[in-house]
Parts: sequence; structure tokens; C-alpha cells
Amino acid sequence: MGTSVRAPVGREIVKRTLDVSVALVGLILLLPILLAVAAAVRLTLGSPVIFRQLRPGLHGRPFMLLKFCTMNDRRDVNGQLLPDELRLTRLGRFLRATSLDELPQLWNVLRGDMSLVGPRPLLMEYLPLYTPEQARRHEVRPGVTGLAQVSGRNELDWAERLRLDVWYVDNRSTLLDLKILLRTVGKVLTGAGIHQRGHVTMERFTGTG
Repeated sequence: MGTSVRAPVGREIVKRTLDVSVALVGLILLLPILLAVAAAVRLTLGSPVIFRQLRPGLHGRPFMLLKFCTMNDRRDVNGQLLPDELRLTRLGRFLRATSLDELPQLWNVLRGDMSLVGPRPLLMEYLPLYTPEQARRHEVRPGVTGLAQVSGRNELDWAERLRLDVWYVDNRSTLLDLKILLRTVGKVLTGAGIHQRGHVTMERFTGTG
């Protein structure tokens, strides 16, 4: 019994060590790019440069997700925000296609809000819509990238995307994380799976039954 308990604990220590090491080195090495993107966003969209939004983390506890802003705040005559596809700027499309908008999440990783690899943190409003099985995606820290992201990203339907999230929870390992990180590089370079047909990102989740 002692060995079975120590194994998951040891795995989590290795995972957290990898997260902190890569996030810290990444923030240092990518600082010029972070500053350049921040300047570009400031010039095209103004302030704020960083988009902040509460997202569910480990066990569904909320944390403040960080991203570079990619959309303006244009509204209709009633003061309602226009659809995402009308607010996404040219710079925003580029940042999303290259995943540069996600770089501030390295700070989330360093803080312990997120991991490098795990189910992507979705919206707080989705929490009551998950089945008990789908809700198990919150048994681990959310990730900057994940199995669903390298298996089709926004081209997947919600049922498959959430199934992959839970599969990751049940089969996670350091080797799997490294494989996902390597596959992520290829996905970023090709821009595969960024958009879902008819949407600039992914259609809203309304439950899968």
C-alpha cells in the first residue's frame, strides 16, 4: 500500500518540477517575444494588454487565466458585445494561429494554477453541464496544452474532446507529457486545428447528455 501511494506522489513531484523548470526558462528565453507581442497589442488594441478571466482549475477551483488580448470590445447599438468573429483583430488571428496569445500562461504554470500538460481550462459556466465522468477532467491541474489539443484541437466535437481529457487523467505519465509537448510544437508550427468550421475557435459547450 505504501508503494502504491508513493508512486503517484513521486509522479506529481516530477511533473511539478518539470512545470516550474520549463516555465521559468521559457519566460526568460521568450522575454523579448513577450515584450514584442505586448507592444503590438498595446499599439493595436490599447489597454489592457493581458486578458484575464476566471477559469476552473484543480478540483474546479477558480483561478485567473492570463492571455494576450486578441479581440476588441466593439458593441452593438444595445451595448452588447459583438460576436467573437467580428471582434477578433488581424493581430489577434495571428496570435491565435501561432499560439503566442497563450504565452502568459507560463506565469500561471509558475504560480501552480496550471501545468504544462493537462486538460485545457474551459469556462466556469460549463461546470454544471458536465456529466460526472466528464467532470473528472478537473482531477488534475489544467494545462497550457493537452491530449485533445494535439489530437485535433477545435476540430474535435465536445464529446471526443472531453473523452480525451478524462483518458489523459487516467493514463497520465511523464513520458506521455513529453510526447504531448513534442506534438504541440508540430501543431503550433502548422497551425492545425485552430478553427472549427463556422467558428473562430470552438462552439460553446451546451452539454453532451
